[in-house]
Amino acid sequence: MLQLQVQHLIEKCIVFNMSMEECMEALSKHANIKPVITSTVWKELEKENKDFFDAYAKSRNRNQNGVVWSSSQLHKTFMQLSPSESSSSSYSPSPSYEGDTDD
Repeated sequence: MLQLQVQHLIEKCIVFNMSMEECMEALSKHANIKPVITSTVWKELEKENKDFFDAYAKSRNRNQNGVVWSSSQLHKTFMQLSPSESSSSSYSPSPSYEGDTDD
């Protein structure tokens, strides 16, 4: 079940236009997930969704000066689904863009 929770957090990283390395760092810092776990799940997602990740990489390359998220915004988002919460197969993420700018 941890893999599914990490997958949801990776999806949030993708919404924030993060690289795998940035995601590994953010999940380690804000959700207490070991980077090796994030990396393993990310690579598995890449295998299963090759076309998506190819397009995502191209998009990231075009938008190198993208949105920068504050530490408090990332922490707030990652705490919405932490690995210590009880598991549920009916996870429904809340909207990530609320004009929140608390730095």
